[in-house]
Amino acid sequence: MAGKKIFVICCLLLVCRLMAGAQVRLPLYPDSLFSTYYQQRATHFKTLPQTTGDIIFLGNSITDGAEWNELFGDYHIKNRGISGDVSAGVIARLPEVANRKPAKVFLLIGVNDLSRNVTPDSLVKNIMLIAGYLHETSPATQVYVQSILPVNKIYNKFGTHTGKSAQIAEVNSKLQMQAAGHRYVYINIHDAFCGPDGLLRPDLTNDGLHLKGEGYLIWKHLLYPYVFNLQLKPALLPGPQSLKWMQGLFPFYKCSAIIADKGLVNEVGVLEQLLKANGAQYISQDSIGGKPYIKLTLGRVKAPHNQEEAYHLRVTEHAVQITANTPHGIFNGIKTLVQLLRDNVALDACDITDWPAFAWRGYMVDVGRNYQSVTQLKQQIDMMALYKMNVFHFHLTESIAWRLVIQKYPQLTLPGNMLRDKGRFYSTEDILELQHFCKERHIEFVPEIDMPGHSDAFKRAFHVDMQSDTGIRILKDIIREVCETYKPAYLHIGGDEVKISNAAFLPGICRTVEQYGTKTIGWSPGGNLPATTVRQLWMKEGATSKTVKYIDSRHMYLNHMDPLESVVTLFYRMIGDVPVGNNNVLGGEICLWNDRVVNKEEDVLTMNPVYPAMLAFAERSWKGGGQPGWTATIASADTSALNNFKEFESRLLDQKQQYFKGLPFPYYRQADMVWTFHGPYKNGGNLTTKFKPETDTLFRDGTSFTAIGGTLVLRHWWQPLVKGLLTQPEENTTWYATAKIWSNEQGYKNCWIGFNNLSRSYTTDTPGPNLWDDKQSAVWVNGCLVDPPVWKYAGRKGNLEWPLVDEGYEYRQPARILFKQGWNNILVKLPVAGFKENSPGNAVKWMFTFLPF
Repeated sequence: MAGKKIFVICCLLLVCRLMAGAQVRLPLYPDSLFSTYYQQRATHFKTLPQTTGDIIFLGNSITDGAEWNELFGDYHIKNRGISGDVSAGVIARLPEVANRKPAKVFLLIGVNDLSRNVTPDSLVKNIMLIAGYLHETSPATQVYVQSILPVNKIYNKFGTHTGKSAQIAEVNSKLQMQAAGHRYVYINIHDAFCGPDGLLRPDLTNDGLHLKGEGYLIWKHLLYPYVFNLQLKPALLPGPQSLKWMQGLFPFYKCSAIIADKGLVNEVGVLEQLLKANGAQYISQDSIGGKPYIKLTLGRVKAPHNQEEAYHLRVTEHAVQITANTPHGIFNGIKTLVQLLRDNVALDACDITDWPAFAWRGYMVDVGRNYQSVTQLKQQIDMMALYKMNVFHFHLTESIAWRLVIQKYPQLTLPGNMLRDKGRFYSTEDILELQHFCKERHIEFVPEIDMPGHSDAFKRAFHVDMQSDTGIRILKDIIREVCETYKPAYLHIGGDEVKISNAAFLPGICRTVEQYGTKTIGWSPGGNLPATTVRQLWMKEGATSKTVKYIDSRHMYLNHMDPLESVVTLFYRMIGDVPVGNNNVLGGEICLWNDRVVNKEEDVLTMNPVYPAMLAFAERSWKGGGQPGWTATIASADTSALNNFKEFESRLLDQKQQYFKGLPFPYYRQADMVWTFHGPYKNGGNLTTKFKPETDTLFRDGTSFTAIGGTLVLRHWWQPLVKGLLTQPEENTTWYATAKIWSNEQGYKNCWIGFNNLSRSYTTDTPGPNLWDDKQSAVWVNGCLVDPPVWKYAGRKGNLEWPLVDEGYEYRQPARILFKQGWNNILVKLPVAGFKENSPGNAVKWMFTFLPF
C-alpha cells in the first residue's frame, strides 16, 4: 500500500510539461518504484545496437506481448513494451528511446496507472509530457498516441484493471482532444475491440485485459496505414465509379470458404491462391454455417458503359460477395479485393459498383529494339492485371531485329540478321506461354508484325522488300502461321513511317489477316489502311472519321516522358478527346519505344516511367474524364483540378508502397512543391548573364507567378501542342524559380535535380563537364551553388547505339544536399537561347526538376 501511495504522489508532483518556448524536463524517479522485470528490460534496451530511423512500439504488457516485427514483416520495428509498465516508467526510460531518433513511436500506456488510482488528468499530463519530450529532442519523430483498450470483468481476473471502463473512456476522450495542440496523432483502437456492450470482446482475450493472437491481428490492421504511411482506407486504383465505406471488418485471416457459380474455374483459382495460407476450400453451396466466406456470382450488374467488365463487390462482417455479368467482371472484382486486402488480415466493410469508361486500356512493349525476357514481360503483365488494364500489345519486329520465330522461315531469327541482342527471340512456346498468361488475367494479347516499314531485318533475311511480289508471298506464309498457331483476335500490322510503293500492299495484307477471323490494327497516320482496320493514333490527328474505330496513343509514348511529368500528363489526359469510350473511340494505349540501346534489359524499366505512367493511365482509362488538350504541368490555378491530382497522387504513392517494393517506380510526392517564377529577363543570347534574383538576396518581384510540381516544364519541345507553364515563351530570356522547403532537423537529404531529361529515343548529347545542361542552368540551396554530377561521358555526342548511363536524374544517384533545420531557400536559374534544335536529337525542352525525398 505504501508503495502505491508513493507512486501516486510521484505522478501527481513530478509531472511537468513543455510550455511555449520552454525546455521539457523529465522528472527523476527512484529505481525502487519499478519492478525487477522493468529493470531487466530497460537495461537490456540500452545494450541493443544504436540504430536510427526505426519504428518503436512503446508501452506495457499489451505491447510487450506482440512480436511486432514479425507481425508487420519489418525488422525496423522494435518492441519497447514492458509488462506492468506505467506512464512514469515510460518517462524514466524515454531518453533511451529519443536518443535513437526513431522515425515513429507508437505509444499505448495507462491501464496500469488507472488500476493504481492515478487520476485520468494526471495520466493525460504524463502522456503529454512524453509526446512533448519526443517532439523536442527528436523533431523528425512522428508520435502516435493510441487509445487505451477496453477491458472486461467476465473472467474475474485483474479486478483493479477491468473495473476502470469509465476512466478509460475519459482518458481516451482527453487524448483525442489534446492531439492537435501537442503535435501527436491520436489513434482510436479502442472501439474495434469492443463488443455490443462496450467491453473488450471475450473472444479476443482470456483474462479480460490482455489480447490473444486474433486481437493482435486486428491491432495490426488498425495500425497498418500509420506504420507504412498509407491512407486510412485502402487507396483503390483505379478509383471505383461508386464506393461507399461502411462499419465493420471482414475477418479475412480466418476465411477459407469459396462459393462460386459454374464457369468461374479460373477466377476461383485466383481466389484460392489468395486464400492459400488459410487453407482455401471450394464449397459448392451456401451450407457453411457461421463461417466467413467469399462468394462469386454471375448475375446482373447494371452499368452505363462496358457492362461485360462491370462488377458489384460488397464486404460485410460475415461475407464478401462479388457479382458480375461475365467472368471478366468477376476477375475485376477480385483485383479490387486484392487492393482492399492490403494487410492480409481484414477487409473494411464497403459497397462498390464499378465499370470501365473505355473498353480498350492497353500497354505496348517494343522488344524489336531491346529484347526483354519472358519473366520481365510477365512482371509487367501482372501489374497490368492488378490495375485492370486489358490489352497487351507486343511489338515483335523492327529494323533492328525480328524477334518472332517463324517455323517456315528460321532465317528471320538468326543472330546474323539481328543488330542488337543477337540470337534473342521468342519461340512458339514463349508466345503461347505469354498468350496463356494474358488470357488467365483477361488481357487481350495483340502481336504486331510491322509492315512494310521498320522491316530492315526482314530484308536482311530475304534480300527482298516486303512490298515486292516475293515479299508479299513470304508475308502471307508468316500471317498464316501466326494466325493458325496463336489465333489472335487482333493482329497489328504497323503501316507507318514508310513510303508505300505498292498501293495494293496494305489492303491486301489486311484481307489476308481477316480471312483467318483475325481483326487488323494499324498506325495512323500511316499507309492506306482499309476502313475495317482499327487505327492507332500516334500523332496530333484525332478520330476524324465516324466510320472507323480508333485507339489513342497520341503523346502517350513513355520513352519521351520525364517520370514526374508522365504522371501529370496522363492523369489530366482526355483519351480520344472524349470523356468515355464509344463505338468510334475504343480507348487508349501507352507505348514504350526505347529506341536507344540499353546495357541490360532491366534498364528499360529503370530509365522509363513504366509503372508510374501505367497507374496514371489505368486511372484515366478506367474512370474516364480528363481535360481537353495535352499538358505537362500540374494545375495550380484551378483548385478542383489541383485537389483531384493531389488525391490521386496519394493513392498512387500508396500503391507504390504496397506493390512495387524492389521494382523501379521513379516517383515521389510532388504536388506539395510550390514555386514562384520570376522573369522574363532578356539575356541577349548570353546564357551566363546574371539578373537580380541571382545577385540580390533581398530581391522581390511583383511580376511573378506560382506553379506546382517537382518537374516544371516552361516550354515543351512540342509547344504549343503540349502546354508548358509559359503560354508565350520567348527566346533569349532567363527565368528564375524560387521555393521554400521545411526540414524538421539539419541533415542531408536525397534530391532529384535535373535539367536535361529529354528522351530515350533521341540522340541526346550528354552535358559537358561542370554543366547541368547546354543552357547554363544552375541551382542554389541556401545560397550555396549545387555542383552538377560528374558525368561518366561528359560532352559525349548522342548515339542510339551508346546506352544512357547517368544522364537522367531517376537512374543516377540522387544529389545529397545539406538542409538546415527550418526553412530552406531554393533558387533555380533557367536561361534559354533559341528554340530550334542545336543539333539533331537535341530538342529544346525548357524544364527543370528539383524534388527532395
